[in-house]
Parts: sequence; C-alpha cells; structure tokens
Amino acid sequence: MKKLLVIGAGFLQDFVIQKAKKMGYETLTVDADPNAVGFKSADRYAVINIVDEKACLEYARKENIDGVLTAATDYGVLTAAYVAREMNLPGLNYEAAQLIKNKYRVRKCLFDSHIDDTEQAYEIDKDTDLKDLCGKLSFPVMVKPCDGSGSRGASRVDSPEDFPKACSAAMDSSITHRAEVETFITGTEYGAESLVAGGEVHVLGIMRKWMTKPPYYAELGHAIPTDLPREVEERARQCVENAIKVLGISFGSVNMDMLITKEGKIHIIDIGARMGGNMIGPCVIPYGTGIDYMANMIRNAVGDETDFTPTSHSCVATRLLAFDDGVVKRLPDFAALEKEYGVEIYHHLEVGQRVNEYHTNLDGCGYVVARADDVDSAVNTVDTVLNRIKETIF
Repeated sequence: MKKLLVIGAGFLQDFVIQKAKKMGYETLTVDADPNAVGFKSADRYAVINIVDEKACLEYARKENIDGVLTAATDYGVLTAAYVAREMNLPGLNYEAAQLIKNKYRVRKCLFDSHIDDTEQAYEIDKDTDLKDLCGKLSFPVMVKPCDGSGSRGASRVDSPEDFPKACSAAMDSSITHRAEVETFITGTEYGAESLVAGGEVHVLGIMRKWMTKPPYYAELGHAIPTDLPREVEERARQCVENAIKVLGISFGSVNMDMLITKEGKIHIIDIGARMGGNMIGPCVIPYGTGIDYMANMIRNAVGDETDFTPTSHSCVATRLLAFDDGVVKRLPDFAALEKEYGVEIYHHLEVGQRVNEYHTNLDGCGYVVARADDVDSAVNTVDTVLNRIKETIF
C-alpha cells in the first residue's frame, strides 16, 4: 500500500485525506493545529507547522512516503515541493514553486511573455517611497500581498490618501512583507482549475465566480458552466495553458483566477500551484465536468496512472456560508434542508459561536452545493438555501 503525505489537515484538506483513504492509500498528514479536523481521518499524523520544510521532510523520511501534495492552501506549496525534491518523489520543481509564491515575479513573467492583457505592475516593501510611486499610478489600483493565500490582505484603492494604509495591510499579510500594486481592472472574475500530469497540461474547467464587493475581494461561490461566449472561454483555456508552461509548472494542480472584460480581454490576477479551495476539488470540478479531479491529483502524486475520461456530469453551483458579524443562536435542520432542496451542506457552525463579518475565506462557515440540469437553477437553489440558513442562525 502506497503512502501519501498531505501537507495541511484543515477542513478542505480533509476531503483529500478521506478521498485517498477510500482509494486504498495509506494517508498521513501534518498541521500546526493539534485539533486539525484531518487528523481524525488520516491513518497517522504529526503536529508540525506546514511551512517548516525540514521538519516535514524529517517526518516524511521517517514514514518512507511514496508521494506528497498540498491542497487549498498556498502555505504548503513550497514544503510539498521541497519534500518531493529531497526524496526524489513526483512533485513540482522547487524553483517553480518559489516563483509561483511571488505574485510580482509571476506578473512580470506573464507580462514579459505576453500571456494575457494585463499591464505591468509594481512590487513594494517597507523601503518603497510610496509617495513617489503614487505619482506614477493611475487610480484605482489593486494592492495585494506578494505571497500568502487567497484574498487576505488584498484591497482596491481609489485614492492616493488610502494607498499607504492598503499597502501596510497587504505587507502585513505577506510572509516576506512585500506587496504588489497593479492597475485595477473592471471585469468579471472567473476561475480555472488545471492538473499537469505526464508532462501534459489538463485544463479541467473554467468556472464562473461570485465575489464580495469592494474593498474586499473574497469568493462567495462558483458555478459550471460559465456564461462566457464559447470563443472567449476557449481563449481563456489557452491563456491558462500558456501561463502554466511559461511559469515552468511541470507537475501537479494549478488554481488560477482571472478577470475578463466585456471586450473579452483576459487578465490573470492570481495563480496557486495547488488545488483550489472552496469545494473546487470535491464538488465543482467532478460534478461540473465528470472528471474525478482529486483522484487524479492523488494518483499523480504517488506516480500512479491518471485517467481524465469524463463521466456523467451536470451543472453545479456553490455558495459559501458567508454572514455578517454575530453570534449563532440556533442551527437549522441541515439534513431537512438537504432533503428538501437536493443539496449538500458542509459547515462548522455551533450554537454560541461568534461569526465574523465575511471579508476573507477565513471568515466562511461552510458551503452549500447544488446540481441541476441548468446552471441558473443550481444558482437559484444555493442562494435560496443560503438565505434559509441566514434567517435561522442569528
């Protein structure tokens, strides 16, 4: 029985851990949180910070693993690549992983190679003369950490007066205390999920996305299929594939976000060298495309043969359980809601729990997933169920 090490054991990584076990792999995991939910599912685990590359490697060698991966978090990308390199296992090239972790270097690489339609961006740190940079900018701009995960620390800035505060917040959310500033683009956000296996890039799906309103940019949900014209979606797929190749991503999962304007211009705004979060792996891709994404990701990591043949699929939509600030007074009958609307609900709500106003994915309390024959029906269903939950809990 082959052994798989999953870097991270949180709520979303637990889906991967459970999937690997069902597939017959011996599953190990590490996380700094001694109460991580994935520890209950794994065959064995260790309480190790996922950014501690050497400690994770020591554990991997001790267990003599056959494969390693991370999912739904950018913080485990370097560690997974490091362990794979040091143990000569299948994995992302470590230098490519380092590149992907730096949003400014990614943006410069894409710009220099004319991959998308985005203009050049700027990198800042604590020594940057922000007043001088302001003179070069045309507002509004987008400010975000050069590393990190998801939407944390990212914000739109409409005036020079708000620029220093936004830069400080972005740098505080960065491990390296650096941030990227780029032109704010007016468009609709879409996601793309890919898996590189056997030297071939498989663009698994382009996803419609819903986001919070400015100044915060956090995901509220996904859907397949998109509302894009066929030719625009095909160009988006080609743009994704070209970006993966020019960045040197030769192995593993790739999660990508892009803005597409009314004119059909494509702007890649974020890339992660790991499976996307927010139920993309467990639900959105397999339900919407018929491709068992997580199974292929797991097989790829341990060197087993992958299979991208699609099976039956449907339209799919998701919604995060994203709320205003408050204390949970009661819980709905989740099982009854699932039965009434034919949905799946995943949550970590408890009576008495303090819920933060939703600004980033960390504030989310779970997910609603719906399948239907048409995407509008799926979207309407998840919105209805989300509202039913909101009406009950506060």
